Amino acid sequence: MSFLSKKLNPLTLIIVALIAFQLGTSKGQLECKVCAPEDVDFSLFWEAYNELQDKFVKEEVLIDQNIIYGAIQGMTASLNDPYTIFFSPSETQTFLEDVNGHFEGVGMEIGIRNEQLQVIAPLRGTPAEKAGFMSGDQIVSIDETSTIDLTVEEAVGLIRGPKGTDVTLTVYRASWEELKDITVTRDVIEVPSLEWEIIDDNIAYVQLYQFSRLASNDFRKAAYEIINSDVDKIILDLRNNPGGYLEVSIDIAGWFLDRDEVVVVEKFRDGQEQIHTSKGNGLFNDYNVVVLINQGSASASEILSGALRDNNGTLLIGKKSFGKGSVQQLDDLTGGSSLKITIAEWLTPNGNFITEIGLEPDIEVDYTEEDYLNSEDPQLLRAIEVIKEL
Repeated sequence: MSFLSKKLNPLTLIIVALIAFQLGTSKGQLECKVCAPEDVDFSLFWEAYNELQDKFVKEEVLIDQNIIYGAIQGMTASLNDPYTIFFSPSETQTFLEDVNGHFEGVGMEIGIRNEQLQVIAPLRGTPAEKAGFMSGDQIVSIDETSTIDLTVEEAVGLIRGPKGTDVTLTVYRASWEELKDITVTRDVIEVPSLEWEIIDDNIAYVQLYQFSRLASNDFRKAAYEIINSDVDKIILDLRNNPGGYLEVSIDIAGWFLDRDEVVVVEKFRDGQEQIHTSKGNGLFNDYNVVVLINQGSASASEILSGALRDNNGTLLIGKKSFGKGSVQQLDDLTGGSSLKITIAEWLTPNGNFITEIGLEPDIEVDYTEEDYLNSEDPQLLRAIEVIKEL
């Protein structure tokens, strides 16, 4: 879900020309929709393919389509970009279920950081959150399968499963002296886009959990309720929000920014830039606003946080964000497969890249495991103190 462009919406996909291979009537026959570069010798591929077909001991697993899938997966893996991925038809369906916010599993966003699989964020109200997973937890194994060299999608495939079944994750946390096994019972995962409440009579506390398709409409409803109340201050909580659609983050930013202010800048490989500006009404521009972030705030969350700080001087409170500053596009391929490709990096309005860097909070506040176990939230308490002084 952290891949954040509405280009991921299957109804609005931008289909690009890709090299596509089809097996002909005999081994080694190649049909190419787009001609390969002259300096690339594809005969090596077919030489290896024929050797496998002739000699591999388990003939029953030599399924032509799976070999092609594996070859494409190897091609994308060679780019060393964890966000550029080939999906088989079943994996494509799983991915679309994820971005729609409805699936069966444990309810956590995971990613690879420093070559280690880790929890970006447990999702609100899910088995993962109830089991005590925290942002930054490193997943060492899944049901005794080591996560070393696993892709994110392979890990998701192991963690995902039918409602009522269990999965055991071996986890490392910096505050622990040893690894711990955490067993979680899978369930149907339906993540709300947001919740909000009024605290201390005039502060709207808005928890935005994801930038899903529904988030724009849900935020609009909440916004008009806030406007029609006595609220004049807003705490926007983006902690453990792993992202979602780029367009949704731009839409929500429009409630806080004047029209035509820069929200985010996409920078493509040819050096061209696409500047996304606010198209909203700026109705919250005169409200006092602070934003809560942590290491589980990624992608679209970082776009919105960066836009509010760069344009309005909005204070960010909490811990440094995840640092996911690239944009992906999902392209349909033959037979229901798809290819998710990193097509651009993005910059905050002030021109700052955040990939592998993240956003540093203006006011850093720790949130410890002890705080979690005691149901205490020092980051929120600090945000309330700060916004009362504005």
